[in-house]
Amino acid sequence: CSLIPRFYDVDDGQISIDGIDIRAMTQRSLRRQIGIVQQDVFLFAGSIADNIDLGSGFPRERIVEAAKLSRADDFISQMPEGYDTQVTEGAGNLSAGQRQLIAFARIIAHDPGVIILDEATANVDTETESLLQEGLDHLLENRTALIIAHRLSTIRKADRILVLGHGKLIEDGSHGELLEKNGVY
Repeated sequence: CSLIPRFYDVDDGQISIDGIDIRAMTQRSLRRQIGIVQQDVFLFAGSIADNIDLGSGFPRERIVEAAKLSRADDFISQMPEGYDTQVTEGAGNLSAGQRQLIAFARIIAHDPGVIILDEATANVDTETESLLQEGLDHLLENRTALIIAHRLSTIRKADRILVLGHGKLIEDGSHGELLEKNGVY
């Protein structure tokens, strides 16, 4: 998760996107192609719309459509000022699940080709996880995604799952293939 956006550079080998070594790209160009949702989402003080837009100047329709696709629109529409509702410092006026749904809306609005989900569903309740799963189906369609998760529900639709243990690859395959192996997965 830290190597792809070049928070650290690789020591050996290379990481490529569309056949281009990421070290040959400017960090700005590279990071525009990547959307990241982590376990703890950062939202800044400002409106909900601003937290989805991140200064990109998207039309309101794009922000609302992204929120609908991520399943965040339901709770946003019920807020006193809707998309103009102010997020307090530390996002204390939103639940962990609401913050995650906004983060997914943010990624959908920005439409990156590569998505990194680092335990993105770990801190949410079952109901919110169900909403996130619906949004994930749309978000991951036709994209490259690196998903780090302990919940099988988050990764079961992945084309390829790598099971790691103690820093080593233990198993590799689809959800069905890994279940048939009856191994660690």
